[in-house]
Amino acid sequence: MTTENYLVFDIETVTIPYDEEHFSDSQREYLIRGAKSDEERERKLAEMGLTPLTARVACIGMQLMQVSDEGDFSTVNRVAYSLDDTMGDDEKERVETLSTGDTCYLSSERKLLENFWKLISKVKPHLISFNGRNFDAPFLMLRSAVLGIRPSRNLMSGTKFNYPLHTDLIDELTFFSSSSYGATKRFNFDFYTRAFGLVSPKSEGIDGSKVSEFFAEGKILEITEYCLRDVTATWQMYEIWMKYLRF
Repeated sequence: MTTENYLVFDIETVTIPYDEEHFSDSQREYLIRGAKSDEERERKLAEMGLTPLTARVACIGMQLMQVSDEGDFSTVNRVAYSLDDTMGDDEKERVETLSTGDTCYLSSERKLLENFWKLISKVKPHLISFNGRNFDAPFLMLRSAVLGIRPSRNLMSGTKFNYPLHTDLIDELTFFSSSSYGATKRFNFDFYTRAFGLVSPKSEGIDGSKVSEFFAEGKILEITEYCLRDVTATWQMYEIWMKYLRF
């Protein structure tokens, strides 16, 4: 019997501090250029958390699945690589067991990215995500390059309409024709989960907008558990898509 690996994944990111240590004067001026009020300035600074040039990876949540020749899926492992920015690149990962029983490996950002690429190289998985082609995959690749790390795989291989090594559910649920209205209107993940009767990852008091706040308060394990809830819901959504919409 042969098996094929599937990796459900999700990332959380946090803004790099907006100060002289991390950005030059010209960079800081560029980041808030055009802001005409304190509100606009804060909005621009908040947007820093969405780009790999101004934000860091706080967590990569993963669920490794295997499918047999008979089409049966089994869970191999659930794990997260999370950021502890007090740790150096040469320090061994610190292992924490989450309240869910899942394992979290805490390390520097460089080490967690290196560990992610080692895993991808080892298991050679088919990727499963929600909006991963638009955010998670390019963020991981570009952030790795910023840190001088070469990805072990091009997560953006293929074309907009054909990328066989990755299932991005936002594309599947909008039939690769997402729009701002109509039958293929694009919704956020919270809306999709609730519409399909799943437990929303946001139901326990944290969502993506609060990740930087939680990180500043030292709540990386809470962020990690939220990220893994996203992973759980992504897999459940994938199962629904396979059952009813995959042809």
